[in-house]
Amino acid sequence: MAEVIPIGLPALYAKQEAAFFHDARIGVCEASTKAGKSVGALTWLLWLGIAKRPGQALLWVAPIYAQAKVMHSRLVRWLTKADPLHALEWDKNDSDLIVRLPGGSPLWFKGGDNPDSIYGSDYAGCVIDEASRCKDEVWYAVRSTLTATGGPVRLIGNVKGRKNWAYQLARRAEAGEPNMAYHKITAWDAVEAGVIPADEVEQAKRTLPENVYRELYLAEPSDDGGNPFGLAAIRKCIIPGLSDAEPVCFGADLAKSHDWTVVIGMDYAGRVCRYDRWQSDWGQTIRRVRDMVGNTPSLIDSTGVGDPIVEELQRTMPAPTFAPAFPNVSGFKFSAPSKQRLMEGLASSIQQQAIGFPEGQIVSELETFEFEYTRTGVRYTAPEGLNDDCVCALALCDQKRRDLGCNVTIVGGGRPVIVG
Repeated sequence: MAEVIPIGLPALYAKQEAAFFHDARIGVCEASTKAGKSVGALTWLLWLGIAKRPGQALLWVAPIYAQAKVMHSRLVRWLTKADPLHALEWDKNDSDLIVRLPGGSPLWFKGGDNPDSIYGSDYAGCVIDEASRCKDEVWYAVRSTLTATGGPVRLIGNVKGRKNWAYQLARRAEAGEPNMAYHKITAWDAVEAGVIPADEVEQAKRTLPENVYRELYLAEPSDDGGNPFGLAAIRKCIIPGLSDAEPVCFGADLAKSHDWTVVIGMDYAGRVCRYDRWQSDWGQTIRRVRDMVGNTPSLIDSTGVGDPIVEELQRTMPAPTFAPAFPNVSGFKFSAPSKQRLMEGLASSIQQQAIGFPEGQIVSELETFEFEYTRTGVRYTAPEGLNDDCVCALALCDQKRRDLGCNVTIVGGGRPVIVG
């Protein structure tokens, strides 16, 4: 922490402190149950009110009023224990759930079961507790009350499925959106820090359903039923980092406005061995794609403005050396039917463990990807506000791999086995 507040607050372990004491305005912490997320967030809010924004109003929001009352009582106990002689000049209002901190900041505790009660004040900082269990309207209200002050906010909680605003905001933070920060604290992080005994986590693993255990203790979402790949299948394809083998093919999804250009390369075993993601003008994008792909067979998004880009690459890039029967660069035009076929091919490869990819943005986008049935067919896309550039690049690369006849399956531990 930047400054020490001498009121006897609980000491934070390294991952706790990193999750809250940073400069990003919006911080999201997905954490295991009993890993200390509430303690870390409350410590940060006190530090904000005492050291950084004394005299300005602060806010703690819980999903329901009863939970807000529990946190109000916890803070009162902290301050009472730290200040038996009232030297810190703090006060409380039990009926309105307010604690006036040393330095004068009033800290309000409110329940998200009545989002309208959040409006009306300008807050200099806020914590949304168990954000995945709060209504969308809670976030709308909190965000509006921070507008005048430019105050920071920290979102904490267990993971609860994928179809909620907090999970989608977490994915945007994890993807590196400006002025946002993402942190994850698992039960094993808390075990390492001495907060939870290891046998407690092991017992939970033995006695809880796997999807419940993963959500509550590993901060991994359960499948809400709308993911075409299957979350369990995605996890089985995760490999420890990029492969160090040479690429045999590439797939590239080109940026459109606020999107990202993503280029992914796979080795003969279907493991991702090259990966890059960026935003830039078309001239720089052409140069970066050309430098990355070289003379390796590639399938590149040629939809809309991508068409002249692909034509330029086809005109200026050399023919492949090891597969001369294939053009170096092929274009792929996205439409609802073509995207459906492409994603169904990727789903088949993932479910058969025919490909492997490392943790990070690729996995994050795969897990949030959705499909829905419409009047005209099946629609595959990322949730509103999120990206699917990595998914599209991976699918293009996998299609090119299958076009080349690379028939290899990844089995446990990322070991390739030729199956035909």
